[in-house]
Amino acid sequence: MTERQQTFFGWKVAWFAFAVAVFSWGVGFYGPSVFLHTLHADRGWSISSISAAITTHFLLSAAMVIYLPDARRFGLAWLTLTGVGFSVVGMLAWANSQYPWQLYVAALVSGAGWAATSGAAINAMVAPWFDRDRPRALSIAYNGASVGGAVFAPLWVALIAQIGFVGAAAVISTVMAVMLAPLVFRFLSPVPRDLGSHLDGAVQEGAERPALKVTLSRRELLRERRFLTISGAFALGLFAQIGIFAHLITRLAPILGESGAAWALSLTTVCAVIGRTLLGWFMGERDRRLTASLNFALQASGVVLLVLGNGSAVLLLGCVLFGLGVGNLISLPPLIAQKEFERGDVPTVVALVTAINQAVFAFAPAIFGAVRDLTGAYAVSFALAACMQLAAIPIVLKGGRR
Repeated sequence: MTERQQTFFGWKVAWFAFAVAVFSWGVGFYGPSVFLHTLHADRGWSISSISAAITTHFLLSAAMVIYLPDARRFGLAWLTLTGVGFSVVGMLAWANSQYPWQLYVAALVSGAGWAATSGAAINAMVAPWFDRDRPRALSIAYNGASVGGAVFAPLWVALIAQIGFVGAAAVISTVMAVMLAPLVFRFLSPVPRDLGSHLDGAVQEGAERPALKVTLSRRELLRERRFLTISGAFALGLFAQIGIFAHLITRLAPILGESGAAWALSLTTVCAVIGRTLLGWFMGERDRRLTASLNFALQASGVVLLVLGNGSAVLLLGCVLFGLGVGNLISLPPLIAQKEFERGDVPTVVALVTAINQAVFAFAPAIFGAVRDLTGAYAVSFALAACMQLAAIPIVLKGGRR
């Protein structure tokens, strides 16, 4: 990497996207797993009712994500700042809910914040600055998601034990606002042409890159085999993943204890950092769909151990294998889209894939919770997750270039 590339502003943007992802996933993705366990244990509300509120959180986000490319006309910085604000208010609303129905109001607010600061939004921050180096840049940015889980899962549990749910939410919301709000415009307002930069920090390009053209509408994408196989496979994989994460602490707590379960979740996300980093460094020109299929198989093997395990060693090994593939389910769809679609279509493809996937996986927490309440255990729910991950393999392999 040349000196110019090392000082390229795009890398600063990628690291700021990392910081956004730390808080976004720590609050909007891994937080609900802790919320579920805390509200069930402290307030006696049923797992199925809390899970349904978590589903509302993800479902509203799915409805909003599809319009992110349109909302960017207001400016990515303003959009991100609004997302941070909704996340903060939503977090406080979850903690201060006195009745189960109030969780659904909180979910509407937190879901809006998650939509504006999660997968498609992170891609939108990084994509204008990178082409060849996009796998590495996205690896940096999305690693914030895993770091968010590694830091926030035990942090939530520790703070709740010390100062209660309301106090913990107040502390974390304050830190999130203070850390992110002052930096949003510094890193997200500039675009490459404002700084005289080229993609990837290149010194020059042979010819001026033409303006991006959108060649496929959303309706046309819904008839595209390439698009359908990306969305279908990752919808199944993410349904399994979100269901497991929403219930992982409650599944592990009887064996590992509350603190041990939180640290197991943290271990899972540390493994996600490792898996995503390896993907970013070694992906190169390798077949991205084949990589995705191997990722699904790896995760399924881990989930099988979570189904069968009754001891800490087996359960922790399951967390490791499952975790190694966690981050790649977020990173791979944009990378596959980058290879298979025109540059002008990629933002729409990523946003639409994210929206459809979230609309599907939004139901995972509620379905997992309902099955658990019906059966009295998590074996059936987690076995369903493993089956869905295996079913995703032939789907993702059927796509590809026309």
